[in-house]
Amino acid sequence: MAAPVDLELKKAFTELQAKVIDTQQKVKLADIQIEQLNRTKKHAHLTDTEIMTLVDETNMYEGVGRMFILQSKEVIHNQLLEKQKIAEEKIKELEQKKSYLERSVKEADGLVTPVFYITLSPFHTQDRIFHPALPAISA
Repeated sequence: MAAPVDLELKKAFTELQAKVIDTQQKVKLADIQIEQLNRTKKHAHLTDTEIMTLVDETNMYEGVGRMFILQSKEVIHNQLLEKQKIAEEKIKELEQKKSYLERSVKEADGLVTPVFYITLSPFHTQDRIFHPALPAISA
């Protein structure tokens, strides 16, 4: 009688563990992407700061692949500002995604513990298992 219930509990516990691990990996990936975007944004800001010290009529070379294109200071300045703006937007999106994933991990962690200790619960009977966070499992 208890064997099918134990198998269902084991399956539910394994699925929840897999979800927690997957979500934690996504959080780490989001952290790495945020760091990279912060570096990109800082690099663009520092480059723009140096470019702004030059005379307005200065022409500069922009690296494009394996060649260089002659551009005006204003064009390069606008490109760097756009690069900073895009990086900032992506950072905000990733931080929102990260906070959602962290909430998801907390919720899944909250479910893993009850599944693990459910057999010790007073609600555990031979016929049914009841837990507020889990669907009823029939034996």
